[in-house]
Amino acid sequence: MTELLVLIVTGLVVIAAATVVGPRLGIASPLVLVAIGVAASFLPAFSEIEIEPEWILAGILPPLLYSSAVSMPAMNFRREFGAISGLSVVLVVGSALLLGLFFMLVIPGLGFAWGVALGAIVSPTDAVATSIIKQTPVSKRVVAMLDGESLLNDATALVLLRTAIVATAASFSFWGAVGTFAYSVIVAVIVGSLVGWINLAIRRRVTDPTVNTVISFTVPFIAAIPAELLGASGLVAAVAAGLVTGIRAPRELSAQNRLSDSQNWRTVELVLEGAVFLTMGVQIRSIVENVEADHAGVGPAVVIAAGALVLTILVRAAYIAPLLGFLHSRSRRSAQLQSRLNDMNSKMTTSESKRQAMDEANRGRGRKISERDLDRLATRITRGLADIEYFRREPLGWREGTAVVWAGMRGAVTVAAAQSLPIETPQRSVLVLIAFAVAAMSLVVQGGTIGPLLRFITPKVDQAALDQEAGAERGRILELMRTSGLAVPEPSRPDGEPGPQHFESAKRHRLAVLAAQRSALLDARDNGTFDADVLANALANLDAAQIAIEMRGKPVD
Repeated sequence: MTELLVLIVTGLVVIAAATVVGPRLGIASPLVLVAIGVAASFLPAFSEIEIEPEWILAGILPPLLYSSAVSMPAMNFRREFGAISGLSVVLVVGSALLLGLFFMLVIPGLGFAWGVALGAIVSPTDAVATSIIKQTPVSKRVVAMLDGESLLNDATALVLLRTAIVATAASFSFWGAVGTFAYSVIVAVIVGSLVGWINLAIRRRVTDPTVNTVISFTVPFIAAIPAELLGASGLVAAVAAGLVTGIRAPRELSAQNRLSDSQNWRTVELVLEGAVFLTMGVQIRSIVENVEADHAGVGPAVVIAAGALVLTILVRAAYIAPLLGFLHSRSRRSAQLQSRLNDMNSKMTTSESKRQAMDEANRGRGRKISERDLDRLATRITRGLADIEYFRREPLGWREGTAVVWAGMRGAVTVAAAQSLPIETPQRSVLVLIAFAVAAMSLVVQGGTIGPLLRFITPKVDQAALDQEAGAERGRILELMRTSGLAVPEPSRPDGEPGPQHFESAKRHRLAVLAAQRSALLDARDNGTFDADVLANALANLDAAQIAIEMRGKPVD
């Protein structure tokens, strides 16, 4: 027990040190942790350590994906959903099939089904590994696409892995595989969304921020476990619960609960991500020893892994190039509608113009358009204009395409999924080593060069112009807050000296103003009319102001 405690404490210290030292050395902290793990694997204390893959797949990934989904700007996810779904499904399936053919040809006696199984293991990018990209100068659209892809592609890969394993013992059915995948995703989304709504319904009634955060730690597992029992994807369920929570929490939870959640989840992310990379490195010795015990060659396995990594990058590049062309043409078509949407939007600015527009639309119609329908149309127009501006401000060119291709790193999911292969898998130790080598080389080669590569290809920007644009954005947000706050009527002032009643009245008024400002900012967030990061800072400032006002006058324990 003492040795285990020492290992845990040492691991936490190493994770904290790597997080601080890595950036100062110009090296991403995940790479530092993998290197430390590899070095530690040769120490006697770590020679007997074996990591159960279920601990990663069912114990670590659900909270990590949930936390990423909560913090991801929902509007950016919606805007990039077409690209995200293609990267998460089409690219993963295509890569797995091509890699399956490659593995069948280079590994004697493996067979196509087992090749596809290994291809499914190697195909998905890793949510933890892609965290490296956030430390580089890259477009926000690229970050949104990579975040969304890594949130969803694990489910595609794991369902494909199960299907391929079943196909080794029974006849393969294409439509059966499609049905299995659809069932896995749909059921997971339903379960996860339901858990997300119930989670908020319960937590908004819990006033203690500490208890509230403890409950939040259980949400990804409460979503994932029932989904897995129903034969669906627990990871997709955790992501769905996170998206629902991230969208609704600012409207449902108190400022203190949101602040507590944010701080504690950042700590959990740091520890779990660090543990994933450390355990990847620690397992290298046992994996190599298993291959040697089976009298298989380590060298050929590493060469095959290098070939597989090159193939994944080439397939990814071949998919990304036409995808960017499609997205560019879609943005150009949308921009052509901008003048028409502006005209329609101008007709929705006042109640009188809304009434006239409703009267014009209702002429000669059997079904009358209500004012509610018109409000929905106005919201859609506002979002459409915001989307056009977003795509205009963040175009996708060859530089962004290069970033998306090179940032598709493999990581802990690949290693854990490989170790979940059945014992009777042909040449199992070799397949596990190949998967590990692909993940390790991906992190070292792609993760180690992505920063310098992006700095090299990214053109110099006019920082003064960027600062001016950000200042103008903040000014528009402040104006929105000012006008929404003015809509809250001020309380009547009592005669004479201000007393406790006046203090409480002023406090309630200030909180009501903050509530109105938050509601206006959240409506703007849902419509996508402001930059997500600037808006998040404004909401955080409102939370800080609300906490300060609520604590004013309270007795100190």
